[in-house]
Amino acid sequence: MQVIETDIPIVRRIVPKRFGDARGWFSETYRADILAKAGIADVFIQDNQSFSAPQGTVRGLHFQRAPMAQAKLIRVLSGAILDVAVDLRRDSPTYGQHVAVRLDAEAGEQLYVPIGFGHGFCTLVPDTMVAYKVAGGVYSPEHDGALLWNDPALGIAWPVTEAEAQLSDKDRGAPRLAELSPPF
Repeated sequence: MQVIETDIPIVRRIVPKRFGDARGWFSETYRADILAKAGIADVFIQDNQSFSAPQGTVRGLHFQRAPMAQAKLIRVLSGAILDVAVDLRRDSPTYGQHVAVRLDAEAGEQLYVPIGFGHGFCTLVPDTMVAYKVAGGVYSPEHDGALLWNDPALGIAWPVTEAEAQLSDKDRGAPRLAELSPPF
């Protein structure tokens, strides 16, 4: 398993090794000891899974405020996504900047999004299933927050237009970065 820094070094790309033969392949998708050696020592307490039927489904940008803030380890079980993490840490030199990574089931790569980031994704193909481990707090509606997915100030090159994006009402009405009190 490789752990690779992104443009925002605390956000990490995880590349599990696959061992294949005529039957298919085997992969360790999570190894606490390897991740801890790379500085990811979170205790994951919840697993989540989402299924998005239409291509162009956008979920996010979501976060939870303290004391229920969450870190996430995201992977795609079927299909493909553009996965995005936005730095929302008030005193960070990369505040408001983002990392965008293509994740798909075929390659099996993962993205680690630490506490202090908004997270979201857009499905690149129909019938996409995403799984993610959560560390920190369990889901808490009282601490739940969102940032407008296509806020121009973020400069995210989403693969869909606003008219094409399949969104929840919550995501459609989320505030822009300039309207958001920094949650971290």
